[in-house]
Amino acid sequence: MEGIVHPWLPNSSGKVIEKMLKTVGVENIEELFSDIPESVRLKLEDWLRLDIGFGRPLSEIEVRRIAEERLSKNRVFRTPPFMGGGVYPHYVPPVVRYIISRGEFLTAYTPYQPEISQGLMQAIFEYQSLIAELLDMDVVNASMYDWASALAEAILMAIRVKKGRRKVVIPANVNPFHKKVAETYAKPHDIIFVEVPFNRYTGEVNVEQVKNEVDNNTAAVYVQYPNFFGIVESNVKEIFEIAHEKDALAIAGVYPISLGILKPPGELGADIAVGDGQSLGLGLNYGGPYLGIFAVRDDMSLIRQMPGRLIGLTTTLSGDDKAFAMVLQTREQHIRREKATSNICTNEALMAIASAVYLSLLGSEGLRKLAEINYYNAHYAQKKLSEIGVNTRVFSSDFFNEFPVSFDPLGIKYERVHEGLLEKGIHGGLYIGNLFRELGETALFAFTEMHTKQDIDLLAESIASIVRGAGRW
Repeated sequence: MEGIVHPWLPNSSGKVIEKMLKTVGVENIEELFSDIPESVRLKLEDWLRLDIGFGRPLSEIEVRRIAEERLSKNRVFRTPPFMGGGVYPHYVPPVVRYIISRGEFLTAYTPYQPEISQGLMQAIFEYQSLIAELLDMDVVNASMYDWASALAEAILMAIRVKKGRRKVVIPANVNPFHKKVAETYAKPHDIIFVEVPFNRYTGEVNVEQVKNEVDNNTAAVYVQYPNFFGIVESNVKEIFEIAHEKDALAIAGVYPISLGILKPPGELGADIAVGDGQSLGLGLNYGGPYLGIFAVRDDMSLIRQMPGRLIGLTTTLSGDDKAFAMVLQTREQHIRREKATSNICTNEALMAIASAVYLSLLGSEGLRKLAEINYYNAHYAQKKLSEIGVNTRVFSSDFFNEFPVSFDPLGIKYERVHEGLLEKGIHGGLYIGNLFRELGETALFAFTEMHTKQDIDLLAESIASIVRGAGRW
C-alpha cells in the first residue's frame, strides 16, 4: 500500500502503518485491535472502501458553503428564550469576548510559575476583588465549575469546619438541579439533608420550620436568594441568625445580577456565598462552560478550608514591587494530598476573567440599572400574562426577574402551550409541574434586558392564541 489509500485517514499508507506497528510491538493491524470483538470490527478491505463524506477531499470554500447550507436549516427564535431556572439570556458586550480571546488569556493554563504568570494572576486577582465587593464578602476563590458544584463544595466545607456535625438544612424552594448535584457530592460523606418546606402562599422559606430543624448537629443552613421561583426571600438575615445561634454556618446562594438592587449576602450575615457567574458576561453557551462563584468571610478557619485556588497580592523579595502568587493551596496535587479540601482540577479562569471584564464595563451604577430593567421587565410580563387568564400570582411575595405561571385556570397542560410556542418560534418557560407537583401545570418564566416590550407582548398574544386554538376559550 503505497501513498495515501484513504482520503480521511492520513496515516493509512503502507510504510507509515508498518512503522507504527513495529514501534508498538505488534505484527499487524488485526493483532493491534485484537481486544475489540471481531464481530464489530471492520476488515481492512472494508475500511479502505468507507463510503463517507463526498467521496473526495473538499476545499475550504466547498466546506464552508456546505456548512452554511446546513446551518441555514436551523430554526431561529423570534425572541430570546423565556426559560430561567438558574441560567439566563443576558447581553454580552463584544469587548468581553474580544479580550478573553487574546492569546495570553485564551491559551494560558494554571499559573503555577508566578514569575512568568503575573499578568494572568493579576486578571484573576481583579476578578476575586470585584466579586468580593459585589457580594460584600472578604475572600473569593478562582474558581468553581458552576453554581451546583460550588454549593456542593460549600456543604462539604461546612462539614470539615464543623467537625462531628453531619446535618445540612436546605429549603424545598432552592434550585432542584443544584440540590441533586449537592446530594451526589455528599453521598459518600454520610451527610444528612433535611428539607424545610416553603410557605405555599408566599413562596418563601418557612422560618419556624428552620428554627425547629437547626440543632447542635447542624453544620450548615442554605438559603437561595432570590429562590428558585424568583421570589425575593425577606427573612434571610433572620434565618442566618438562627443558624449562628446553634454555631452552624450560613450559606447563601445568589444570582449576581440581582445584587444590583438587593442586599448582598455579606450584609445579611452569610459565612459562605455561592452562585453562578453565567449572568456576568458568559452567555448561554449551550450549557457551559459557566463559572461557580465561591466566597467566604474573613475567618481563617473558613479560608483554610476553601476549595480551588486563591491568588494573593504580595511583594517581591526586595519589597520594591507588588507581585501576585497562588496562596493557601490546600489542594490534592500539592502538599496536602489526601487531606486536600477538594479534588477540583480545572478552574474556570477564562470565564472568571470574562466576568471581571463585564463587571468593569458595567460598574456599580450600570449593574444597578441592569437589575432594575430585569425587575421591571418581569413585572410588566406578570401584568400582561395575567390579562390572558393564567395565574401569575402563584405566590404573593415580590420577585426579581422570573416567576411561576400556572395554566390550571385555563384547563390546559403546559406541554401543549410550550409546543405551540415553539411552532411560533418562541421558546417558553421551564415546566416545573414535575418538580413541584403541588403547583400543578406550572412553568417558570424569566425576563431579562434582552426581552423588549414587544417580545413580552408577543409572548402573551401567542399564549392566548394557543389557548383559543385548543378550544379552551
